[in-house]
Amino acid sequence: MLMLHDADGDHLTFAPQVETLATAGYRAVAWDMPGYGRSAPIEPYSFKGLANSCVQLLQALQCGPAVLVGHGLGAMIAIEVALREPSLVRRLVLCSGGPALDAHSLDEWVAPRLAELDAGQSMEQIAQRLVPRHIGTGALPEGVRLAGHAMGQVHRSAYRRALEALPTFARSAAELSRLHMPTLLLGGEQDRCTPPEALQALAQVLPDARHLDLPHVGHWPQLEDPDGFDGALLAFLAASERVLH
Repeated sequence: MLMLHDADGDHLTFAPQVETLATAGYRAVAWDMPGYGRSAPIEPYSFKGLANSCVQLLQALQCGPAVLVGHGLGAMIAIEVALREPSLVRRLVLCSGGPALDAHSLDEWVAPRLAELDAGQSMEQIAQRLVPRHIGTGALPEGVRLAGHAMGQVHRSAYRRALEALPTFARSAAELSRLHMPTLLLGGEQDRCTPPEALQALAQVLPDARHLDLPHVGHWPQLEDPDGFDGALLAFLAASERVLH
């Protein structure tokens, strides 16, 4: 199982899930996207390049068809990998991410963050403002702290490149309808970045998708409510295994 983080964090944003999944007997790996952590940047910084990096990692892990768990931008990368190399993807879990409802909503998300970088703000400063604004009313305090810590460690240059890449994701409904693997769309009921209606719209396009929103949770479901997130994830995996057998 390969876990793909959002633009606003790194592998640490899946730390609770790596532990839970390992305990449940799964081989779980959380990557650092190119330019994040110790991963080298790529040129050009595009969804094609990010997907290729993910494919190379899957091949290096020699794990066979994998479950891809993507959060935010990571969900877009997971979709791109599944479209380009469907034989490598057994199931998809798209967490608080996927194609935007429209270009305007995406611009409203990207433009203020680029402006903060242009103004010279550090990633720690951006995290201190951004994270509290986008959590839910029931967020676990430890998870909120981890989200802020992970975002504060992101390289400014990598964050800029990731933000600039976001509007270039352009997969049509017809293309998305080719994704026949079982898919779980998991979001936060109070997520203003990827609201429930965005995930519901995506669920109506994907042939084998189910949609679940966690109550009182914002943009980081896996950190704000790790028990609820992990329970939904494990139930989805177990249900898919029963269908396969």
